[in-house]
Amino acid sequence: MLKNKIKYLRRSEKFDLTQEQLAAKLGVSRQTINELEKGRAPSAELLLKISSFFNMDPRDIFFIDCVVSNLQSDSDKVSTG
Repeated sequence: MLKNKIKYLRRSEKFDLTQEQLAAKLGVSRQTINELEKGRAPSAELLLKISSFFNMDPRDIFFIDCVVSNLQSDSDKVSTG
């Protein structure tokens, strides 16, 4: 599953958008935003639109949960080893 910060970003003070408002700005349906927030992976085109809209690197918005866990585990092994 591809985790992301879309819901957090759209609801932040800086943006304060509903799913419908964000969808309109990106040219997609509200259902698409809902599915993304549930973890559906975006197309490459939509990933770029989202990162451009929020003015962020895609890697700061989208991440794979198991990769984050593995990186934290590796970090723990180094610091305790």
